[in-house]
Amino acid sequence: MGKEWCSVGFLIGVLALGLLVSKGSGVGVNWGTMSSHQLPPRKVVKALKDNGFDKVKLFEADAEILDALAGTGIEVMLALPNLMLQEMSQDPGAASAWVEANVTRYCCSPGGVKIRYVAVGNEPFLKTYNGSFVSYTLPALRNIQEAINQAGLGTEVKATVPFNADIYFSPDSNPVPSAGDFRPEIRDITIQIVQYLTQNSAPFVVNIYPFLSLYSNAYFPVEFAFFDGLSKPVRDGIAVYTNVFDANLDTLIWALRKAGYPNTKVVIGEVGWPTDGDENANAQNAMRFNQGLIRHALSGEGTPIRRGPIDFYLFSLIDENAKSIAPGSFERHWGIFEYDGKPKYELDLSGKGVKNKGLVAVEGVVYMHKRWCILNPEVEEISNDDELARNVDYACSLSDCTALEYGSSCNHLSARGNASYAFNMYYQFKNQNGWDCDFSGLAVVTDVDPSDEECLFPVMITEAHSVMLLHKRLLYILLAIAEGCIVFLLLVS
Repeated sequence: MGKEWCSVGFLIGVLALGLLVSKGSGVGVNWGTMSSHQLPPRKVVKALKDNGFDKVKLFEADAEILDALAGTGIEVMLALPNLMLQEMSQDPGAASAWVEANVTRYCCSPGGVKIRYVAVGNEPFLKTYNGSFVSYTLPALRNIQEAINQAGLGTEVKATVPFNADIYFSPDSNPVPSAGDFRPEIRDITIQIVQYLTQNSAPFVVNIYPFLSLYSNAYFPVEFAFFDGLSKPVRDGIAVYTNVFDANLDTLIWALRKAGYPNTKVVIGEVGWPTDGDENANAQNAMRFNQGLIRHALSGEGTPIRRGPIDFYLFSLIDENAKSIAPGSFERHWGIFEYDGKPKYELDLSGKGVKNKGLVAVEGVVYMHKRWCILNPEVEEISNDDELARNVDYACSLSDCTALEYGSSCNHLSARGNASYAFNMYYQFKNQNGWDCDFSGLAVVTDVDPSDEECLFPVMITEAHSVMLLHKRLLYILLAIAEGCIVFLLLVS
């Protein structure tokens, strides 16, 4: 997922957003897999069902995840990566092969996967891509949809394109939704895509992030990012806006109106709030935003210029500690669940205001041993230790130290605590190998948890089947030793 915040004036903030007003029902969620240690897909799917998610958006065609979703009735948006757009645009045969392998194989038969959409690329018109994918997107969209049609699935599966909200804007001279339009340099091709989507009864998908308004603009009014009506209202003619979400998505609706497509169905592909990596990223703000979003989206209130329920996918399901942090350290902390499938905060997915409504955790999670790698307490002087600094930088470069950033959950740690946190993250990423807790003799393994009330020193998860495999191998080795079977021992080890 790439993110770019576009300037649409003070009110529209730093990025434009999108909305749906179709027959949205229930809450969808994005399931990303850029993690060092992934939860078993079948356990995650059970948690999706236990919590009542009825839609999921995937960023790749992962066979194990699709197998786990089979027969569940959960509606799936399946993505084709940007790097495949050129091939798909130039080779209809490649598009057909991809659809056969990833859609037809799983879709629509009794007990199959309920694939509803194919996302052709992800934010391909993002400004930071400098137009790399612009010429490929529409041809790839057509070839994928044609392949779906040829497979006899055209009435059930629709191809679409998830856009970043920087494709539209309101000018600084008139920063209100009714002044909204598509970016001039991509306006023609965007309208062509809208035309194709409309002809095919497919939705326009856009990713929206009110959090970035706060992150990118120090003067942005904080309360305008949330849904509880504490912000001073903003007027655009007879339309009254109490939050940036409605203002930004109406900017898109106005852009579509001006293009001649006032009734285009819009789906919000990504929307959420991170819980770490920035001073505004915490569980309290995330719960406030996501709960307000759910209530608003399911209520049918819609926006000032388009009423109705909002079809959306929360971003995201689980934290991803291997994502790029180029946009910001918060990138690894969008999940409503921790890395191990534990809920971060209460969330009522019904939108009915049920208090103390907790999410159901992923069940049967298996952890590594309860041990941590920390700075050796016998190391006394660390203030000017260049060797220590080099080792901390090395540990962080190959793990995840975003919780140490300014405003983050572990930012209060001392210099010693920072070193211990960095060493432990590297140690956990490396599956607790003893040789990965050395750092030039500065580190030591402990079974005493160094976490405090605010900062978690995690112990990584391991898949249950991996533990069973380890036990099986140990059994083989013991049998081999008992029988004196050296050859057999070599084979299984």
